[in-house]
Amino acid sequence: MAPNLECRMYEARYPEVDMAVMIQVKNIADMGAYVSLLEYNNIEGMILFSELSRRRIRSVSSLIKVGRIEPVMVLRVDKEKGYIDLSKRRVSEEDIQACEERYNKSKLVHSIMRHVAETLNLDLEDLYIHIAWPLYRKYGHAFEAFKIVVTDPDTVLSTLMREIKEVGPDGQEVTKVVPAVSEEVKDSLVKNIRRRMTPQPLKIRADIEMKCFQFDGVIHIKEAMRKAEAAGNDDCPVKIKLVAPPLYVLTTQTLDKEQGILVLNNAITCCTESIEKHKGKLLVKEAARAVSERDDKLLAEHMAKLRQDNEEVSGDEDSEEEEDTGMGAVDVDNGNAITE
Repeated sequence: MAPNLECRMYEARYPEVDMAVMIQVKNIADMGAYVSLLEYNNIEGMILFSELSRRRIRSVSSLIKVGRIEPVMVLRVDKEKGYIDLSKRRVSEEDIQACEERYNKSKLVHSIMRHVAETLNLDLEDLYIHIAWPLYRKYGHAFEAFKIVVTDPDTVLSTLMREIKEVGPDGQEVTKVVPAVSEEVKDSLVKNIRRRMTPQPLKIRADIEMKCFQFDGVIHIKEAMRKAEAAGNDDCPVKIKLVAPPLYVLTTQTLDKEQGILVLNNAITCCTESIEKHKGKLLVKEAARAVSERDDKLLAEHMAKLRQDNEEVSGDEDSEEEEDTGMGAVDVDNGNAITE
């Protein structure tokens, strides 16, 4: 028989009243909308139309759509009949934020647990009973325990125990306490947690324009760029690169987004102070922010196109215009002008 791979995320079978929960709208009826409670193994709940909004409803479709996933507030729970009444209009911004944060963590934990159960052909609820739910009780959320497992699995998993019943030599049934996590389950769990939860470095980028119209502007820009790179540290090394005069990008990689943004902002400040001493100007075109691989790819494509365009133009290397625009192009390592 195939193992059961369906299970609620939390030990309680039903949510508490006045608790925000994540739902998905299934269908819209005459009185309201029927929804699934995603954290509680998709048990059904209902949002009456009167609980959709504090304002007068002109169009139900503008407030709720089939398939939409969003947080709502629990109004009533009838555990005997399985009825759950919910409200969209009573959930606050703080409730929404807390619910989304909890759900995203729970969803990741659930995905890891389900993958282990499926891989090892085990019952998912049994894994929750002996691993996840005890970790929820001990750490507040299993996600917090899983973060520790990434670097120190034994500290978390070796404390989990379970009771089993055996028949002793005298024929009497005895209860034994044994580790809840077998080596096979431990290996699979740790492997999945590390694959899904090991922090990945973020790339932080800022785009600036820098100009200096002094006779030795190239040297002053070179000095300002060195000041920017010197503002980095071992955790957040700063690099500055020419895109096309006078546009430059500053980048750093870090596990801490806030620290990365802070370091880049400091680098821009150092760069600005340096270039302004020599009557140059620095303008921030795009503030420091986390960027994706797609952003990097677009920047690389843009730079490649600029290089290609530059190669197609001949006979202007020594022109006056090149002299003016070239003062924004500096090779920091060699101190030479870059013609990209």
